[in-house]
This record gives sequence, structure tokens and C-alpha cells, in this order.
Amino acid sequence: MCHVIVTCRSMLWTLLSIVVAFSELITFMSPDWLLGPPHSDSEVNGAGVDSGEYRPSLGLYSRCLRVVGVSCGPYAGTFGEVASGFWQAAMLFLAAGTLVLGLVACISIFSLCFQSILKKSIFNICGLLQAIAGLLLMVGLMLYPAGWGSPKVIGYCGAEAAPFKPANCSLGWAFYAAIGGTLATFLCAVLSAQAEIATSSDKVQEEIEEGKSLICLF
Repeated sequence: MCHVIVTCRSMLWTLLSIVVAFSELITFMSPDWLLGPPHSDSEVNGAGVDSGEYRPSLGLYSRCLRVVGVSCGPYAGTFGEVASGFWQAAMLFLAAGTLVLGLVACISIFSLCFQSILKKSIFNICGLLQAIAGLLLMVGLMLYPAGWGSPKVIGYCGAEAAPFKPANCSLGWAFYAAIGGTLATFLCAVLSAQAEIATSSDKVQEEIEEGKSLICLF
């Protein structure tokens, strides 16, 4: 018989797991990892009137430039065209971590009804997977700055760009969001243990013994 068990800690873990997975996916696809130095519109269209400034951005495999309006899209048609080998490695680690988080997010939804897999706690299994995902993301984020010396980055940030030195560029929101998502991933791993404790408490067992199929504890 399926018992739907809802507690504050299990719901918090489930919701945070879903949010973290989506946020890492969005940051992975974003072109706003590096922001180039400001450029005026007159520099682009050759007009004598400066109608404003914009900052080109460069992501792991995509970029945003202003040609006629703002044009965003992939600069790399294949994996081999990614700016540097360090970024290729970073993409693999970040993609693997995001994939694991997506899997855990899907499993977390079913944790409301199924609390074990092959007699193992679903929360403990997911917590372990989230800790592994956090480590994968952390390695990817450490590899990313090592690729700042690539010709692609130099074209955006200036000749002084080098590994771990972005020169005239600054970090965009995507990089900081990826760091926040990584920290939140480790938080999810910790919360999974709390969710396990909450759903296996004596109070829950008492309500199961009473024959209740929907158990809500707040």
C-alpha cells in the first residue's frame, strides 16, 4: 500500500532539489558567464551618435553580440569548437552534475509516496547522489577560469586575458548563480538526511498503524 507522507522537511528538500536542478540547467545554457567591456552603439554601426552602451557576453558555448539589436546564440557548432579544452572539460563536469541533479529532482517527486528503493532509503540514496553532483559541479567551476587564456576570451576581454585573469571582462550572473547552485546542492544533501528522519519518525509510524494513507506532519 502506498502511503503519501508529507512533512515540512521532506517538502523543503523536494522543492529545493527541483529548484537547484532547474537553476543549474539555466546557468549552463546562459551566455552570461563573462561580460566584456562596455561598447557604444556608435562603435558598432559607425554612426556619429552614441545611442547607448552594451556589454557583449560569452558563455560556455554561446555568446551575445549587438549587430542589429542584440543577437544571442551558440558560437560553437560542435563540441570541438568550444573556446578551450578547459571549457570542454568544465562543460562535461557541469553537464554530468546537472544531469544527476535532474535525476534526483524527478525521484524526489515520487518520494512523497515511495520512501525506499530496493530496501534502501530513497532520501539517503538521493542525498549521496546530490553530494556527488555537488563535487562534479565544483570541479567544473574550478576548471572554467583556467580557460580564460583562450583566443576566444582574449577577443572579448583583451590581450591581457590569461588563465584566472579575465582582464577587461567581469563575471556575469551565470557564474555566480552556478556557485550558488553548487552550495545549494550540498545543502540538499544535508536536508535529505533530515527528510529521512522526518518521514520515519515515531509519529509517522503511528499514523501508518492507524491505517492512514495520507499523512501530513508540519
